[in-house]
Amino acid sequence: MSKNKLAKFADLNTFGHVIQLSYRKLLDEGFSFKGRWNSDFFKNDRPIVLELGCGKGEYTVGLAKLFTDKNFVGIDIKGSRMWSGAKEALSDGLLNCGFVRTNIELLTHFFAPGEVAEIWITFPDPQMKRVNKRLTSVRFLTSYCEILNANGLIHLKTDSDFLYQYTLATIAINKFPVQVNTADLYGDGLADDILGIKTYYEQQWLDRGKTIKYLKYIPHLNDLKEPEVEIAFDDYRSFGRSSTLLDNP
Repeated sequence: MSKNKLAKFADLNTFGHVIQLSYRKLLDEGFSFKGRWNSDFFKNDRPIVLELGCGKGEYTVGLAKLFTDKNFVGIDIKGSRMWSGAKEALSDGLLNCGFVRTNIELLTHFFAPGEVAEIWITFPDPQMKRVNKRLTSVRFLTSYCEILNANGLIHLKTDSDFLYQYTLATIAINKFPVQVNTADLYGDGLADDILGIKTYYEQQWLDRGKTIKYLKYIPHLNDLKEPEVEIAFDDYRSFGRSSTLLDNP
């Protein structure tokens, strides 16, 4: 491991707004802020918004700056990436911004039923060959619905036509209400201050001439079904984003 990464991990351990909890400790002791994010972590009653796979935290920090009436939590397993957003939030004195270093599969260990108002999924690996790894699959939707409040929102921003079409099919078969749907966010002129926040990955896709897709919808937990559809794979390679369980933060 490089000295730069080691220095970033050391920094994260000193950041009060960053939570790193080993998998073993999580299972043995649970998570103290679960169900008490508002009262004990943010110390207010504002809505909580998650960014899953937050990477460098561009959306988490950008949204926190735009919406001081909401609380934002970036979630990722890669601490060296998360450091950038966590450092910016600390430097800018953002009190409505926090980060959790963990796997997305463990969300329900960190948040209580109905504790979350919105979820942002920004440029995830489309996982074209593994349905259960797709962040908009029924497997993940089940956990999202457990922690989202009534009429809680999911936002998906992606370069992947495969993931966009798959998510549309999932929305259709489960009859989720859709608030926004565009296959070309910038071409359709829909990129406002919120949607115009660009992540590290998004800028790379734009530089490669890819169009950005965006969906905003309301999921539910009633008899969720996976769509049985054949969708053409993307004709380009996604950046590798491997992850492992956090054992030693």
